[in-house]
Amino acid sequence: MYTVYLAGEIHSNWREEIIIGCKGCDIKFLTPEHDHQSSDDIGKNVVGEQDSSFYNDHVSAKINSMRNHTYIKQSDIVVVRFGEKYKQFNAAFDAGYANALDKKLIVIHPQEFIHALKEIDAAASAVVNSPSQVVDILKHLVR
Repeated sequence: MYTVYLAGEIHSNWREEIIIGCKGCDIKFLTPEHDHQSSDDIGKNVVGEQDSSFYNDHVSAKINSMRNHTYIKQSDIVVVRFGEKYKQFNAAFDAGYANALDKKLIVIHPQEFIHALKEIDAAASAVVNSPSQVVDILKHLVR
């Protein structure tokens, strides 16, 4: 059984597409908190409103990183999606962290990001442009 962490863009249903596409396969999926508001507000919900938005974000990021880093460490494969609409610096961080832990990395991004993500792509075992291609790779691995 593989454990796969699905990191990156949180504004679309790409994770569900992969999980549904791999239904019946011997794969365990882990994800970050992908409810954007819950992720952003966890710090102030736990320790209260901070003096500035910087510190609100800082506290939330530290709490969220406990989940993200734990799941990356538990994973055999990390899939990182860079979406088209937003700059996902957190996705780049997750990809680098996974690479530093010698995790196998699958990167999803549109063609126009090739130059911007060339170092991340160079560290990846596979670079694709759609979740369905990730499904194909994962199904191949569990055959």
